[in-house]
Amino acid sequence: METPKSRCAGCGVELAAGAHPYRGYYNTSSECWAGYTQVLAVEYQDPVLFAQVHQLTVDTYAVQHAGGEHPDKSVCVHLVGLHLVLERDFKVLEVPTRLQSLVASAPSWPHFSLPGRGSALTAHDVLKAASSREHAGKVREWADQVWAMWSAHHSAVAALAENCFSASGRDAARIR
Repeated sequence: METPKSRCAGCGVELAAGAHPYRGYYNTSSECWAGYTQVLAVEYQDPVLFAQVHQLTVDTYAVQHAGGEHPDKSVCVHLVGLHLVLERDFKVLEVPTRLQSLVASAPSWPHFSLPGRGSALTAHDVLKAASSREHAGKVREWADQVWAMWSAHHSAVAALAENCFSASGRDAARIR
């Protein structure tokens, strides 16, 4: 008898069914969410790894699992997080305070249409990493792939980030 499978609506990964129910707003299966929380646990246990990739992990998972009840505000904030690291070379640990500034300054949030599936990697690929170095590399590769999926919205995301930072005159020179 074959084990029942569950397909994640966000990333498309197929996993054995049976994890605890998921009740959040990400467009994910409970099985995919369970794997993601295991990735987070690995990062929480390693301060160096946490500093290197944790924000990328969170932002990547969030936008890969957009849709459903996932609010526009969350999608926008996480896309800006990816933009800051991948396009503007911000350090991962600099991003949370920047995102807090964004949330405090944005009067409304645009709705971005969902991209088609384009990332071959998921959190479950990161979970298979045998070392912290491999974990960090997989997160970066996963983030790059997921960011590329949203390419139709890159200029709007950049403008959203710019609006946030240009008000104070900070960081305008950090654009590549």
